[in-house]
Amino acid sequence: MRFNLRTTLCFLILMVFVFVSGCQNKEQEAKKAASLEGMVLISAGEFTMGTDKVDKDALQQRFGITKMPYENEHPAHKVYLDDYYIDKYEVTNKEYKEFVDATGHPVPPSYWKNGTYLPNTERMPVVMVSWYDADAYCKWRGKRLPTEAEWEKAARGTEERDFPWGNEFDSKKANSFGIYGGISTVDYFKEDVSPYGVYDMAGNVSEWTADWYKAYDGNRFIDRDYGEKFKVLRGGSWGGVGHYSFPLFYRTSYRLRMGPATKLNDAGFRCVKSKKGTNTK
Repeated sequence: MRFNLRTTLCFLILMVFVFVSGCQNKEQEAKKAASLEGMVLISAGEFTMGTDKVDKDALQQRFGITKMPYENEHPAHKVYLDDYYIDKYEVTNKEYKEFVDATGHPVPPSYWKNGTYLPNTERMPVVMVSWYDADAYCKWRGKRLPTEAEWEKAARGTEERDFPWGNEFDSKKANSFGIYGGISTVDYFKEDVSPYGVYDMAGNVSEWTADWYKAYDGNRFIDRDYGEKFKVLRGGSWGGVGHYSFPLFYRTSYRLRMGPATKLNDAGFRCVKSKKGTNTK
């Protein structure tokens, strides 16, 4: 009788343990699924980063471009990346407001009123945020800012595309050149989509990345801005004035550098999450 009672108790304890473990696993799976909501998987593998193009059209001299076109993107080189997830859309005002409300982080200046975004702008990307703001938001979400390589692969795929949709620029496919009057909602331009289904990587707003503005290995271009002074933004934006209306600036390999405290009305961000390992950089 004692043996049967002991056996029964052990069995019941085991069942309780299995039940609790099952509940915990389901809870963890639910949290993981929630954290990946709105993200796209970029499968592991190599892609070509950068370019070997040169300024055959003398754009710098003709239009007074301050940096020699293409030179800081040299050389084209292979990069291997593990699996990672990237936000399908740029971070919106609504999403950023959730961060502000939860953490007390300062609201973006100038275009938010009374501590919140303007009516009918909840699906537009948040702007006027510094690199520090973007970094804090991504960490709060359990994510991080993308490296340049992660951003570029998500934008151009493995086919070395100059633009998310191919190699020919079309201003009708992206919020660009200043012709649409300002920021659009993050899912408005249906053709500004990368091979992986990521939106607005050519236009709408430029996006902060995790990296400092440094030369690629093998790059021979001398740039006094290289180093840990400027962070890199990727992707074109809705604005376009003078020579900044060239397709040159909307390419997937184009590198724009700004001080990390800079806040612009055409610069926002999106986040990434590693499939394995830590998400802090």
